[in-house]
Formats: sequence, C-alpha cells, structure tokens
Amino acid sequence: MPTLGTTPKYSFIIPIYNEEESIAELYRRLTDVLEVLDGPSEIILVNDGSRDSSLEMMRQLHHRDRRIVYLSLARNFGHQIAVTAGLNFARGEAVIILDADLQDPPELVYSMIAEWQNGYQVVYAQRIQRHQESWFKRLMAYVFYRVLDRLANVRIPKDTGDFCLMDRVIVDLLNRMPERSRYIRGLRAWLGFKQTAVRFERPPRFAGEVKYTFKKSLALAINSLVAFSVLPLRLFNLSGFVCREYGDCHGFFSAVLADCQTRFAADWASDDHDCHLFLGRVQLVSIGILGEYIGRIYEEVKGRPLYTLSEVGGLENVAPQVQRRNAYSQIT
Repeated sequence: MPTLGTTPKYSFIIPIYNEEESIAELYRRLTDVLEVLDGPSEIILVNDGSRDSSLEMMRQLHHRDRRIVYLSLARNFGHQIAVTAGLNFARGEAVIILDADLQDPPELVYSMIAEWQNGYQVVYAQRIQRHQESWFKRLMAYVFYRVLDRLANVRIPKDTGDFCLMDRVIVDLLNRMPERSRYIRGLRAWLGFKQTAVRFERPPRFAGEVKYTFKKSLALAINSLVAFSVLPLRLFNLSGFVCREYGDCHGFFSAVLADCQTRFAADWASDDHDCHLFLGRVQLVSIGILGEYIGRIYEEVKGRPLYTLSEVGGLENVAPQVQRRNAYSQIT
C-alpha cells in the first residue's frame, strides 16, 4: 500500500452527494480493483456538501486506508464542479472519474486501462443500455445527445457521461481551462487527442435516491448547448429575416385590402392580431436565449473561484499551490 508521499500511477475521482448507503460497497469494489492494478493508486473522494454521514464515512476510510484522500467542499457546488475539484488535486498518470452510486462499474476500469496502454489519451464509457430507468428519462437522454451532436461545434460522443479515463496531459489541460460553466465531457472532446470508447450496460443504482433530478439534468443540457454552440444566437438572424419578410407581405396585402368590405378582408384583419402575438412570442424566446449567453458572460467576468474547500484529508502536504488556484482553501 502506498504511503502518503508516494506518487500514484492511477487517481480515482469520485464526487459524493448524500451517498452514505453506497460508500461501503463502493470502497469494497474499488479496493478489489486496486489490488490487481500495475501501480500505486489514490482514491479522491469529493464531498459536495452532503447532508448525511457521507463526510464522516470518508474520514473513517481515510484513517483506515491511506490511499483514500478526500476533499470537502464548503457547500453544494454541483457535480461538474466537484469533479473539477478532484481534477485539480489528482496526481496520477491516469485519472479515472466515476460516480459513487455504482452505476459506473469500477470493474470497467480494466478495459479503460488497456486502451490507455494502447496509446489512447481519453477512454470514455459509452452506454449501450440503461437498466431500471424510466422510458421518459431514456427518451430525453436519447434526444438530448442527438440534438447536442447536431448543434455543437465539436463532436461530443453520444450516450456518454463523465465516466472516463484521462491521461495526465488531458488533466493538465483541463486544469488550465478557466471557464466556470463546465461541461466536462464536452471539454475533453474539445481538447482532441486520441480518444476511444468502452461500451457497457449501465446498471441501476446500488442504493439511495437519484441525485440528478430532471431539473438538474435540464440545467446541464442547457449549459452544454450554450457552452458548445452559437447556433441559437444565429437563429435570431433567421427569425428576424422571416418575420421581416412576413411583415412586409402582410403590410402590403393589408393596404390592398383596406377598402375591401369582404369576408376575406375581415379574416385578414383578424390575422393581424395573431401576427402580433406570434412576434411577441418570438421576441420573448429570443430574449431568453440571449439571456442564457449573457448570464454565462456575467459568471465569467466576476472572477470568483470555482469552489471553496472546508476540509482536506491526505493532500495537505503534497498538492501544489498551483492546483488550488480555483479555490479558497481552509485546511483542517
């Protein structure tokens, strides 16, 4: 078992939010994997503001097994930021990201490492089937990934999450990216390099409730579209052109029919009201889309850190200060 000062070959990053029911089984399965790997490893548990006993369990695991290190964020910052915090502190040559609910099977890491050793710098897990998920969630996920593939300015693999292995080169580049509205799977695709997929059937949660609610999933979907596509903004020009042409034609025929006392003229006049309602809807949607982009700009220019830390266990003396540039740390 590596000591605290040993540089690990593999780093496992696991964001945790109220996962007290899964942590023991996660640790058991992960340690089984670590025992047969070809180098020392570390497991970075990132507490994302849990309100249950997750943090206390992480402390106990750290005292029992020095391969376990943990970060505790000062509040709930969200899954993508928790992953980013882990990336900032990871020391391994290869970094693996997986969720604590065991829907990302730790045993799949063997196949990922094999592809990494074959020269791939990003190995992502691609879902070919989702077990025990509602038809609505599967449908929404299917539609989202296809829409994102059409709209994004970079090819983001379909049906993939954050479960992946990344080479040290990729992690260092991600750590240099300053943006705050983060979509990790999009950023790693944007970087390029040699990437490949390992396909798997996603099992159900081991225990507990789903943490990624529809509201959170929708927010992540909107964030990914805004972060990797300007097509919604370009639609302003198209909608403006169409509305202008429609308005010109409508105005011309309104003038021609102004003196006509026919049923057709009356119907045409009533359509004028519907036209104004339609244009009002277009304007409101356009303002909403524009607001999403302006909101991202506002978040970027404020220059706040990505997260704040309330506690760090096992990395106090080894994490370079440069890795903490995105956080205000309170080490205990």
